[in-house]
Amino acid sequence: MDEFLTAHFEWIRALHIISVMAWMAGMLYLPRLFVYHADVPKGSEMSETFKIMERRLLKIIINPAMIAAWVFGLLMLYSNWAVYKSEGWMHTKLLLVFLLSGVHGVLAKRVKVFARDENEKSARYFRILNEVPTIMMIIIVILAVVEPF
Repeated sequence: MDEFLTAHFEWIRALHIISVMAWMAGMLYLPRLFVYHADVPKGSEMSETFKIMERRLLKIIINPAMIAAWVFGLLMLYSNWAVYKSEGWMHTKLLLVFLLSGVHGVLAKRVKVFARDENEKSARYFRILNEVPTIMMIIIVILAVVEPF
């Protein structure tokens, strides 16, 4: 397995980057849908349309992309464990990716809350929530590219 990972490392890295891009696209778009959904009447035609959009975005794009990002990321980590195990930037990056996965869980829960017409949060709440994955993404990219410590 080690030889396979080493021989195909660049492909694994490319697939990891593609997966992360898809995951982040969904993580940035879903809270924006919530902003608009929070302002429409419950049970309205527009609310029902948002429910479909949110569910499909989560199930077809965000969830598979997150799983793929984790799989390819862990394969890269495994193949270079000797290098990464003592790198502080990698530990910080992994912590932030765990936290980002938690934000993913929060968003998934909100999809279910909206689906039941039980949302009590304001559009402002979702505007603020929309910034969390953005900030985390910026820090993670800086850590991965600059390797500051």
